[in-house]
Amino acid sequence: MNNIKDHENLDGKKVLLRLDLNVPLKNGVIKDFTRIDKILPILEFLIKKNSKIIIISHVGRPKGKVNQDLSLRPICENLEKKINKKIKIIDKNIYELKKDEVFEDSKETIVFLENIRFYEEEEKNDLNFSKHLAKLADLFVNDAFSCSHRAHASVCKITEFLPSFAGLQLETEINALKKVTTEIKKPITCIIGGSKISTKIGVIKNLIPKFDNIIIVGGMANNILSHKGNQIGKSIKEDNCEAIIEEIFEISKKNTCIITYPEDVSVGKSLNDNRKIKKLNEIADDDLILDIGPKTIDKIKNIIDKSSTVLWNGPAGYFENPNFAIGSYEITKTIVKKNNNKSIYSVVGGGDTIAVINQINAIKDFNFVSTAGGAFLEYLEGKVLPGIKSLN
Repeated sequence: MNNIKDHENLDGKKVLLRLDLNVPLKNGVIKDFTRIDKILPILEFLIKKNSKIIIISHVGRPKGKVNQDLSLRPICENLEKKINKKIKIIDKNIYELKKDEVFEDSKETIVFLENIRFYEEEEKNDLNFSKHLAKLADLFVNDAFSCSHRAHASVCKITEFLPSFAGLQLETEINALKKVTTEIKKPITCIIGGSKISTKIGVIKNLIPKFDNIIIVGGMANNILSHKGNQIGKSIKEDNCEAIIEEIFEISKKNTCIITYPEDVSVGKSLNDNRKIKKLNEIADDDLILDIGPKTIDKIKNIIDKSSTVLWNGPAGYFENPNFAIGSYEITKTIVKKNNNKSIYSVVGGGDTIAVINQINAIKDFNFVSTAGGAFLEYLEGKVLPGIKSLN
């Protein structure tokens, strides 16, 4: 895989740069800037090399139709302020755009193409669409690891028509995940949350032989609690997961990996409720399990304290309500404390997990923060990501 930093001459070259700027937007206002901050190194690098940069990205799921609520304009405007450069957004139909029309003013350095998912051909990995995109530039750079599990035109098919390179961030992400999965410093712990256990079963099965501890929290832990004969009230639970859970415990026994799940919980009657701590045998029919309880928090903190490497994907509770963010905050603080005395290597991934650690300004206190959710998990699962494969 060739990295753009090894390219000998980028002077005046038109670079199609695939980024992940899929930030949370509410009424045109950006709610989290992590993904924008992450792209600054590649932009600074290309600007220094005197390249002409054509940014391709997406926001949300417009399903191939123009939707102004999902325009990249707010992101473009935010980036302008961050790098103190004028950036033009091109909303002209890509099929009508020609290479010599992209930079009409010789002083222009960066332009944005409007949300690439406004074209249905993007998600179809369409050959002609990719070919047309490729005609706009001299080379292609993928610096969107978090989109690289998608076989989409601007991630995958486009590499057939242009010299293609990995970006700075993409290589950093892969190296950080390699460090966790191959250059392991034991004991190693994985904290995995989220609502669906079925979407993460591949990851869990792949990591059990390599890891010493797997801690299951969030909505997916409810499946385990229910499987072990506990009442979970009206909490979210996935159907038909009995065999999956049996398999997780079977594999963990064979590999001496300890599976940890909640011993006590924090419940409410609704998502907006105050928290009430309950033992597992105290859960009522109208209770919602929305966070882990203090006993579980202490147990997790103890495991982290004894770990040399920790990987975290998925919050411990419904963090949108601060009453149920306590488990996630305590996990964060414990990792940060160990990070500060350099006794742990920590990798955190996924949008929700980042949102949690951002709430207490701890993002700089992890060794590596991946904005990727799906790509992060699929890479850990051992899958070949289409966006990475196409660069090879």
